[in-house]
Amino acid sequence: MAGSVITVAQQKGGSGKTTLAANLAIGFLRQGKRVAMVDIDPQGSLGRWFMTRLDAAPDAVEGLEFATSSAWGITYECRKLADTHDIVIVDTPPKADSDLRPALRAADLVVVPVSMSHVDLWATEGVLDLARRENKEALVVINRGRAGTRLAGDVAEAAQKLNARIAATQFANRVVYAEALGKGRGAAEGAKTPARAEVDALTAEVAEVLGES
Repeated sequence: MAGSVITVAQQKGGSGKTTLAANLAIGFLRQGKRVAMVDIDPQGSLGRWFMTRLDAAPDAVEGLEFATSSAWGITYECRKLADTHDIVIVDTPPKADSDLRPALRAADLVVVPVSMSHVDLWATEGVLDLARRENKEALVVINRGRAGTRLAGDVAEAAQKLNARIAATQFANRVVYAEALGKGRGAAEGAKTPARAEVDALTAEVAEVLGES
């Protein structure tokens, strides 16, 4: 049985796509899944994360695979990797519809990170519209959340009006996410922390949505 393809997409830069992609990869790896990652973003942040991980500890990439692809080649790349992996995660560029559509078309689930701002929410509408046109399930994930603030309440209320599934799990505004990414690690690796709980909970939630598809 072919693995599931998750496309992480957001047309606004700085929303945390690579952070979400890398941490979901580690989350599924912690579940014992075979995980492949594909970077079609020319900035190559996910690839840099993978190579940093490989250089720091070669055995840390056991169960992980990495590839790059052009937008037009992503369907073939995902099909190939899904034959040998349980999960394929695609990190996309914050670019035009033409670059994003093939990655959405290849997906079983589109995960859309939204930073704690109204500007990110506005950008999200375009991604969700593209996902609907491709008849793809989408899951909006709040990133860099600030619980208890007025902004958090405003953004949460606005998110409910997007007519999309909103993940119950949020990634809080924690320094550990950036620190771990810079070391080629995931926030769920190491000691038991609130960040590890967030990554594991979101991974379980994404797995559940994939099971419904």
